[in-house]
Amino acid sequence: MSPFQQPAHASSAEHILRRLEWTVIRRLDGLLHGDYHTLFRGFGLDLADLREYQYYDDVRYIDWNVTARLMTPYVRVYNEDREVTAWFLLDFSPSVDFGSNVKKRSVSTDLVTVLARLLTRHGNRVGALFYGDRVDMVIPARSGRRHALHILHRMLSRPEPTRSSATNLRDLLQTAFRVMQRRSLVFVVSDFISTPGWAEPLAHLARRHEIVAVRLYDPLEMELPDLGLIMMRDAETGEQLFVDTHERTFRKRFAALAERREQELRSVFSHAGVDALELSTGDDLVDAILRFADLRKRRSQLAAGGSLPQHLRGSHDVSMA
Repeated sequence: MSPFQQPAHASSAEHILRRLEWTVIRRLDGLLHGDYHTLFRGFGLDLADLREYQYYDDVRYIDWNVTARLMTPYVRVYNEDREVTAWFLLDFSPSVDFGSNVKKRSVSTDLVTVLARLLTRHGNRVGALFYGDRVDMVIPARSGRRHALHILHRMLSRPEPTRSSATNLRDLLQTAFRVMQRRSLVFVVSDFISTPGWAEPLAHLARRHEIVAVRLYDPLEMELPDLGLIMMRDAETGEQLFVDTHERTFRKRFAALAERREQELRSVFSHAGVDALELSTGDDLVDAILRFADLRKRRSQLAAGGSLPQHLRGSHDVSMA
């Protein structure tokens, strides 16, 4: 059974967490051998010194005030703080309930539970912001298994969305900037189906925090199969429309629009300087986390003066499809 597929009797948060500890976290322990530093590096930093910019330095650490004053690029040097604070910015808008087999919401729940448990069992703190049509819940950052269980319970007990207005991720990102004062690792978990205007707040948030954009998607959002005449419903607005998927021209237009949206999303993430984890409803969660850990490790080597493989240059995202 896929980690995303929850049996009918697995209704309690305790049952689900225990299942994930056995099916996902136990496998990760064996494969990563406890080296979660590769996955959660680059956050919880205290300023130690300033030095002149060197080739391969992370441009996000440039101190622009000092650079302007001395007319020479300077970067901030940090000491890593092992006491990590991580936040989950969780999108629960109607489109996240979409899924041809497994809903994106279920994928989000399992991923957040696994990451929260990995962090809290190493003594780190995690918090969460929930977004429906606004930020309607803030769970303060705390540590411990009980707290990870509390976040999972809140996710499971959240009612199905009933509104019919469009998602505005700008509100979520701006609220997060006000709530999170200490530099943290931030997972923005969403399908990023939103009204425009969220790209600038994302870049603004990334200047203070280490951001990971977890983009959820269903394969049907990328390419429609030939199913004949079907009714499509906009999960955000509730609008319904009959379309003929047997028409090849329509399917090609749909795929072209999906590809253009993919390119726009990747451009936003790259401009903001954030890593992006693209997570499909059909992915294996362990494989997805391992591939992402590998990407983080490679970027750590790059920041230390190494070279990035050709296939990873020029992009901050890693597809899990």
